[in-house]
Amino acid sequence: MAARVCENGSGQHHCTHASQPLEISYTLVLIMLGKVCLDFFMLQIKPKPVKVSFMGYFCISVALLDFTVLLSICFIFCFEDFALWGVRFTEYHICLFTQITSLTYGILPYPVYLVAALDYYTTVSHTSQFPTRARKLLYVFAVAVLWISAVFCTLQVPAVSEGLEMHNRVSPFQCPLSGSLQSYSVSWAMVLLLGTALLARWKEVTTMLLSARLRSFSSQPVLIFPYVPNNNNTCSKWQLLSRLLLCFLGTWAPFVVLQVVVLLLGVQIPAYVEMNVPWLYFINSFLLAAAYWCRWHDVELTEEGWCTDPFVSWKFCFMPFNNESTEPADKPGTVIVIC
Repeated sequence: MAARVCENGSGQHHCTHASQPLEISYTLVLIMLGKVCLDFFMLQIKPKPVKVSFMGYFCISVALLDFTVLLSICFIFCFEDFALWGVRFTEYHICLFTQITSLTYGILPYPVYLVAALDYYTTVSHTSQFPTRARKLLYVFAVAVLWISAVFCTLQVPAVSEGLEMHNRVSPFQCPLSGSLQSYSVSWAMVLLLGTALLARWKEVTTMLLSARLRSFSSQPVLIFPYVPNNNNTCSKWQLLSRLLLCFLGTWAPFVVLQVVVLLLGVQIPAYVEMNVPWLYFINSFLLAAAYWCRWHDVELTEEGWCTDPFVSWKFCFMPFNNESTEPADKPGTVIVIC
């Protein structure tokens, strides 16, 4: 989710979130426990097998890192004051680990989303012939490099290190946490782009929604939209945009509304909370829709190609326009969208 972030005196992109007393450090443990449960729940409820992708591997890494942080702060919380490898751990280290996690997550959105966008832009077309094993190794390497680079920047860059040293200038019973201007700006950009696209295609989207009918197809609820085929069985780029909007908003509309509310109210969310698996899957669907729209002429009409997104059935955006390589729709003159 988006975090509203203010700038500090040095003009850097991290700022102090509302302080929390260390006396309620168990609250951080409960928050991390809830986040870990949500992460693994989202990873387990995927309705279908997912094609190998960078974002898929990064989602797994976020869940594993959150679980590691949870185990660390739980261990400190239980033993309170102990020495390990010559380092004395106290209750303050619960706050310190959470601060490091927030600062690390806060500088990851731009590079992660850029790599994911490039991945989808190159793999949604028929021009991508990269072997599966090599692609997996490349994704693992990219995820590892991003995490190592982010941690290095968090611990080494002076502007970021100031955030970790802030406890020297505040009460010992406070735990300053940081948000991410990157995630905040990405949220605004997504909301503005979705709003602009929806306004541009409002008439067609409204017409499709009013004519939609709910049916059962292959034991799943589906929406059936009538369409008017043209002579060459192709669609324009703007017609495809309407279909993509319907598929995306049909799945993620509550999440979009939540984002709008969070942005308008200026809710401050620390970075260690806002980067989570549900949010990454939301970004994943958005980036996939953008890649499909940008390379609509080169989209590969195969069953494997539609398994990159575990929550949105994008193939039904393309079936009415060119169904030579896919299964036919339920009947002529319809486009089917799984709810």
